[in-house]
Amino acid sequence: MSAPLGLMAELLESLGAIPALEWVAVALALAYLLLAVRQNPWCWACAIASAAIYLVLFARGGLVMQAALQVFYVGMAVYGWRVWRSGAAGDPLPVSRWSASRHLRGLVLVLVATLVNGWIIGRTSGGWVPYVDAFVAWASALATWLVARKVLENWLYWIVVDTVAAALYWSQGFHATAALFVLYVAIAVRGYCAWRTDLARGAGSASGAAHA
Repeated sequence: MSAPLGLMAELLESLGAIPALEWVAVALALAYLLLAVRQNPWCWACAIASAAIYLVLFARGGLVMQAALQVFYVGMAVYGWRVWRSGAAGDPLPVSRWSASRHLRGLVLVLVATLVNGWIIGRTSGGWVPYVDAFVAWASALATWLVARKVLENWLYWIVVDTVAAALYWSQGFHATAALFVLYVAIAVRGYCAWRTDLARGAGSASGAAHA
């Protein structure tokens, strides 16, 4: 059997071994992201359902931080639903941006939390997985907060986080989820472009109203 055919057979075998529950979580997570790109509040309902399933799957798979992250996702989904439905003034929350200094503070916190958290978990399990697990968890927490607040740059965070997460999940046997996160990277690029267009449109409308 040639190398390409052997690789294809191995991939099909891996996909066939994926539990049905993981496929459900994948479908719900994909629905969440696609709805988030469209700024549809129902994305948060999909996020809650997907996170609940992944909580079980990751706990069974030994990814401690990824399991804990799902609890955070549920809380943020409830918060995101409320905020997206009505902003502070009762209007839908608009897309906004963070300053470079705020991003820098956020990234420093993620780095520190990753090193400390990875070291704590790594004392018992060892290796590089605890640090990657911790990075994906803490960076995802920051990116999810940015999504809930409709901060444009959240999509740039997700491009990096999803790439790292895909490698982590594949190495731990979550092949369907790893494939999903590769797709996430492409959707994140689309999300950034869509939200940036919406932000520019909102800025243009505000400028036009100011000169009316």
